[in-house]
Amino acid sequence: MKGIDIKLLRAFIALADTGNYHRAAQKIFITQPALSKQIKALEELTGGPLFQRGRHGASLTPAGTLLYPKATALLQSHFIFMREAQEICHRSREKLTLGFGISSFATVPVWMNQYRRQFPQCEVVINFLPSIIQTKMLLEGSLDIGFIRLPAVEALTSKMIYTEKLILAVPAESHIEADNIQDAFLSFPLLQPEPSVNPCLAGQAALFLKNNSFNAEPVSVTNDMSTLLALIAGSNGVAIVPESVRHFLPAGVRLVALSDNSIQWEIGVAWNAKIAQPRRDDFLQMVSVKAC
Repeated sequence: MKGIDIKLLRAFIALADTGNYHRAAQKIFITQPALSKQIKALEELTGGPLFQRGRHGASLTPAGTLLYPKATALLQSHFIFMREAQEICHRSREKLTLGFGISSFATVPVWMNQYRRQFPQCEVVINFLPSIIQTKMLLEGSLDIGFIRLPAVEALTSKMIYTEKLILAVPAESHIEADNIQDAFLSFPLLQPEPSVNPCLAGQAALFLKNNSFNAEPVSVTNDMSTLLALIAGSNGVAIVPESVRHFLPAGVRLVALSDNSIQWEIGVAWNAKIAQPRRDDFLQMVSVKAC
């Protein structure tokens, strides 16, 4: 038997519910001749009459009575399937995933808010991730846009937004200033995030110490910057951090400029241009305008 068109089931249920061709046709917004044609086509497919026709309308035959609950269940399943399929397709089409790090902490959430106002139908998901993880996700296609340390790998397209540099985070009540940085390393442990989590920052801090002949051995104490700053606020140590931490500096922490500003790096927006994503392109256009 050939597959049954869902519109034939609608016609069958409408006629069964109303018992009248005219009212059934109105219920599903077709003409009465079209309804009659659909009922006839269904009966040909099923191999027998489903309705008894008379002066008072149409009533179900024994076969039609048995098929009615099955037809109702099929129509309901079709409705649920179509609704869920549309929701799934809509979510996948209207979703934008962003990655950002410490250096873009102040700007990306602001851009995200502006984007949401322009495109309220698009769900925006944001994740705080190291540049190395963002790069991997961009290549895999699980991240649409990343704000990472440049240069990006060759397979990604990128644009520089601003330059980042190092700064020293110290307990607010300490007497450490720019002209006595070595005293900071003598008075406090030099704390740092785990290098495996933030290898770029660890490398830059090590280069700064080497270039300035400072004698300090970093101690890895945490996986995240917020905890590191909280430890400094509690006078547990000092840390060489990106200058952008000023945007979320807790009470009890003070920033001291480093005299050697030669250690700098570029922060940029990166994306995988090989993957088509219209919503990503809308966001990139907005970032391009804001960054100019």
